Amino acid sequence: MTTVTRQQTDILILGSGGAGLFAALHAHQRNPDAHITIAVKGLLGKCGCTRMVQGGYNVALAPGDSVPRHFMDTIEGSKWLANQDLAWTLVEQAVVRIHELENELGCFFDRNADGSVHQKAFAGQTFDRTVHKGDLTGIEIINRLAEQVWRRGIHRLEEHRAVELIRTADGSALAGVLMLDMRTGDFTLVQAKAVLLATGGGPTMYRYHTPSGDKSCDGMAMALRAGLPLRDMEMVQFHPTGLLAGRGTRMTGTVIEEGLRGAGGYLLNGQHERFMQHYDPRKERATRDIVSRGIYAEMRAGRTSPHGGVYIQMHHLGAASVRKQFKGMVERCADCGFDLAGGLVEVVPTAHYMMGGVVFQPDCTTGLPGLFAAGEDTGGVHGANRLGGNGVANSTVFGGIAGDTMAAYVRTAGFREPDDVAIGSAVAATLRPTTLPPGDLDALRESLYACMWDDVGILRDAAGLTRARAQLAALSAELAASGIPAGTLAYNLTWHDWLNLRNLISVSQVIVEAALVREDSRGAHFREDFPQAGDLATSSYTVARLDQGRIALTREPVRFTRVAPGQSLIDAVEETESALPVPV
Repeated sequence: MTTVTRQQTDILILGSGGAGLFAALHAHQRNPDAHITIAVKGLLGKCGCTRMVQGGYNVALAPGDSVPRHFMDTIEGSKWLANQDLAWTLVEQAVVRIHELENELGCFFDRNADGSVHQKAFAGQTFDRTVHKGDLTGIEIINRLAEQVWRRGIHRLEEHRAVELIRTADGSALAGVLMLDMRTGDFTLVQAKAVLLATGGGPTMYRYHTPSGDKSCDGMAMALRAGLPLRDMEMVQFHPTGLLAGRGTRMTGTVIEEGLRGAGGYLLNGQHERFMQHYDPRKERATRDIVSRGIYAEMRAGRTSPHGGVYIQMHHLGAASVRKQFKGMVERCADCGFDLAGGLVEVVPTAHYMMGGVVFQPDCTTGLPGLFAAGEDTGGVHGANRLGGNGVANSTVFGGIAGDTMAAYVRTAGFREPDDVAIGSAVAATLRPTTLPPGDLDALRESLYACMWDDVGILRDAAGLTRARAQLAALSAELAASGIPAGTLAYNLTWHDWLNLRNLISVSQVIVEAALVREDSRGAHFREDFPQAGDLATSSYTVARLDQGRIALTREPVRFTRVAPGQSLIDAVEETESALPVPV
């Protein structure tokens, strides 16, 4: 009989990226007496996707820019699928959050000669608004946030992975989370008045991907199993330029940051020809989805670099200037044998970000009382395409809001009794591979990579998606029959590989079903058999739920709460004001 220990905390935060750490700090500030615990798969401050951010943070600060302009760039980039209330919250509160990062938390961002914050160009935007710290922005932000969390004595469960969201016996609310101590293999049920889902996404089911291998869409998979709706799951963003250093090295797929193209970098095919002018008049500065499709088209046509990708060139901008602006990138490329400042670097589109996720409200509440969500675990902020630089803004903006909301919520909420049957079932499901003969998890992972890259990647069609549906079902069955070698469960990485694959296959199946339902092309989702975007005015988004073990898909109409297709935000405001009663 497996023993499950129990502990209680007022607020349990799953994840220690920008969303999780900001939530902890805001909750502590608003409710200093609350017991707050951060649970993280690795070590706080040393893991998560926010730490890996190179490019920067979009915010309307400079003269000539504005929050409405940032909003319109975000909505148009989303191909009119974003939740406009969420998008407005993002761009408006980004201004507040950037000042908080600098003035209260101690972040140092690059500055102009006159002392103002330097903002660089990122693709898909009408203004240079990306605040940064060289090309190591994420490290700067996470280091400062982690310092503040340690200083406040917020509790930590490091090297603990969340296994399952546990409801009350009647299913009406969340009671806590079943955690697995990776150091010992033991289980703990953490009862919490409020739980924040902020584990991040991590589309590591694709052959080329940017996140570290421990990112496996855990939050989305747990939310799905808990019966929560996920929206926009077909929208998987590929960063156009992942380092291509050959097979067998984890450096392949890591990001060659967007600021390089924003600064004027060229993309060249295997024949050393620029090609983006054939795909978009903005060339290399088009949105990520367009640039990724342009590169993939060159690859499919056979115009590739030696490792099968294309090149990025920077030397025409001056080698000394490139070394100064992109020190971290130059060093990273040099480690892999490439001279970014003076030569050519091989790149390939790489799975980078999940635009889809848990349906949530602007105050970070979800449909399950006691559960809150922020960051890449959520859907609706970015629609069909995330602008580079909006990701870390999303995490910090909504992380802070979640902290504020939870701090108020736990003042009146109490602990709820968990469903003991659900705890037992979750423990049994987690231990399942320890009871079966060992399988070949490496081969299974490679099959998943091939399936998702070939049939559910940058270009899609019904035939490929149908193949993927069948193959994922087979992979799911194979995993369910595969075990791990006998031995200690303490730091058993094979066991965690199995758990990661379970979540990745589950989320991959949702991606496929949503992609089959969407018979048009929007942003990151491009159907070669349905290449048109369809009528923007009647746009709808996909919603996926798990219904008796099967994925059920519905479509919901997009509500244009602030601006409609074909309308500018200024026109929308004027139209609204003209409809108001005339004061007497």
